[in-house]
Amino acid sequence: MDTILTSKGLTKKYSKFTLGGIDLELPKGFATALIGANGAGKTTLIDVLCGVIHANAGEVTYFGEYKDIDSAALRERIGYCAAQGFFPAAWKAKDIAEAMSVAYEKFDRERFNNLCQELEVDNENTKKAKPMYKQSDGNRMRTALAAVFARETDLLILDEPGSSLDPLMRDRLCDRMRGYLDDGDGEKSILFSTHNIADMENAADYAVFMDKGQIIEQGFVEDLKDKYVIVRGDAADYDNSKALMLSHNVNKTVFEGLALAAHKNRFEAEGAVCERPTRQQLSIGMLKYAEERR
Repeated sequence: MDTILTSKGLTKKYSKFTLGGIDLELPKGFATALIGANGAGKTTLIDVLCGVIHANAGEVTYFGEYKDIDSAALRERIGYCAAQGFFPAAWKAKDIAEAMSVAYEKFDRERFNNLCQELEVDNENTKKAKPMYKQSDGNRMRTALAAVFARETDLLILDEPGSSLDPLMRDRLCDRMRGYLDDGDGEKSILFSTHNIADMENAADYAVFMDKGQIIEQGFVEDLKDKYVIVRGDAADYDNSKALMLSHNVNKTVFEGLALAAHKNRFEAEGAVCERPTRQQLSIGMLKYAEERR
């Protein structure tokens, strides 16, 4: 598998949280979803990868050659969008465009204004444009996304890009992300974090599930859907089945859970029904597994 970014033993320690020993390989030419509940370590990992904070141990290699995130050449190739507070509160769209033009050689100002218009936020030509602090969380995120997509990059790293967007805008964002990959013809890649892969179902090709600062599962989404099954059976058989399920629910009549497909024959021998999970079922099942293992 060709990779765009790899990490080995990446560690960041805080007094009450540790991002521990992260070994990661991001496939080149695809969108990778970093999935986990609040506090799982998604933002910490992204901040380390983008050089916002420095790791205590481990190393990261970008594009198979760069190891110094502070390299000017590397920063030109990576577009980063934080979950919040990306631009100074007093800035308006014009300030953002001017700053981005100075900071990055391949920032397209016209594209920025067009993207702002497409995402229904102020651009440089907006009369009585509002500063960031007077805009909603969703509009601030849209402006930040317009700025990052207006650059010519090889890797986008987006922290919770859909969290403050309404369903329509999330759908537009997914389309924009797919377009970015398509335009790259296998040379461009995306890493984005989310609480639930179903929120941006059409955007993810590869998934990395995190919990308590560690990676608990990763792989191409279609491969993971083959690796696991959704199990449904009578509540009377629940006690015999729960030990083989990673996560599960039960009521008075039926149970349902996520399990390894390797156990499918055993479940079916006891009368349960096994099905290939949807992306949403896989995501929810893994998040429940993470919760239950705490």
